[in-house]
Amino acid sequence: MNTARLSSFLSLIALAALAGGTYWLLQATRPPASHGEELPKTHTPDYFADNFSISELDQSGSTQYRLTAAKMVHYEDDENSDLTRPAVRAFQPGKPIVTATGERGTVNGDASIVDLYDNARILRAAGAGDPEMQADSVHFRVLVNDDVIETEKPVKLRRGLSIATASAMKYNNVTRVIQLFGNVRGYIAPSDISGSGTPGAGSK
Repeated sequence: MNTARLSSFLSLIALAALAGGTYWLLQATRPPASHGEELPKTHTPDYFADNFSISELDQSGSTQYRLTAAKMVHYEDDENSDLTRPAVRAFQPGKPIVTATGERGTVNGDASIVDLYDNARILRAAGAGDPEMQADSVHFRVLVNDDVIETEKPVKLRRGLSIATASAMKYNNVTRVIQLFGNVRGYIAPSDISGSGTPGAGSK
């Protein structure tokens, strides 16, 4: 056997030994087999992230929604995540940015539903002919796919100089229509009165 063939043979032995060692290491660190029975998933964190941020893009590649949080904790059983100081921002060309925040929140597995709790707030910047709008409640639900923010809890709404309270609210970010439900009370500033309706029935 010449030197070149001996060198190749030794290389093959070394590679085989390395592969065998790697396989052993993989087996040694793999969890014990469950004998065909899959263990039920529990509501325990399987990963977390600090300064969490994800974005949803529209067909042109522009940011449509952005979800951020100081901390995110993901759970393996329901794929939901707990959020600390979450913020959801909606971007639409030619329209004011809408930001929804809370002290804490949750997001489902595909990030289509975000719930905001504790000092929850919606803030729509002034623009496109509309004054600044702010809504405060203990809970807001952001339906990302529908571009809707709603609450079933009492809410206080301020739009420009107008102020209203209601038992529930629904805001459509596409049409910019605000609907107030239940016990609706408030004051509509003369500058906000238009043919589009009142805050109690739905307004822009």
